[in-house]
Amino acid sequence: MKIRYATMIVNDMEESVKFYTETLDFTLDEVFDVPGGKITLLDGDGFAGLELIESTAFETGLYSIGMDVEDIHKEIEDLKEKGANIAMEPVETQVGYMARVIDPNGINIVLVQHTR
Repeated sequence: MKIRYATMIVNDMEESVKFYTETLDFTLDEVFDVPGGKITLLDGDGFAGLELIESTAFETGLYSIGMDVEDIHKEIEDLKEKGANIAMEPVETQVGYMARVIDPNGINIVLVQHTR
């Protein structure tokens, strides 16, 4: 597994994007308007990026860590055998498949297998 992104819930998208692009040198990748909020994707050096979500539906802070996997079905079976808290079995998405595991602290670990 490789960490691909961290998702953070932010109060002020404009201020957050300015901080991450101007202060930490991330680059703007994509922006999406979604019902009740906005999502901004930022690229960092190397493999990992940030997903910022501005929405009143969530509390501000770290929401999830996204990890790329080669075979999501095998990963989920291995995690089940190890007693992991599987919150969402693999489902098909626009990019491939995703599943969700909850760590002992309640943080979402999103597994993504890219097939497209």
